[in-house]
Amino acid sequence: MPVRGIRGATTATENTAEAITEATDELLRALIQANGLDVREVCFVYFTTTRDLNVEFPALAARRLGWVDVPLLCGNEMDISVPNPRGVPMCIRILLLYNTEQPQSAMRMVYLRGAQAIKTDLDQMRSRAQ
Repeated sequence: MPVRGIRGATTATENTAEAITEATDELLRALIQANGLDVREVCFVYFTTTRDLNVEFPALAARRLGWVDVPLLCGNEMDISVPNPRGVPMCIRILLLYNTEQPQSAMRMVYLRGAQAIKTDLDQMRSRAQ
């Protein structure tokens, strides 16, 4: 069965364990709804945070949703040293790999809160590429 990638991002309101897990939970639930995900077909999830979020692992939100058999990994986003229009502070990003017969074009990415700026940037790049 093919594996497809699903992206998502959101922002936390502050650098607290509660804010990080709450934002991540909201994003995971939105990804599940947008793509009709079955947790048994999730291959792997990679979570990243910007360096200003450092008090909790966002993967904890997935564990609390019952994703105990899914491999999860957390890391930091690149810390670009110059001001960058694609940089979003307090940002949590997800790359989820999923077993599905659906084409990659059917996968729905979700960008919530302040991370909608990432989608805007991506949409502009897509329109220039066409």
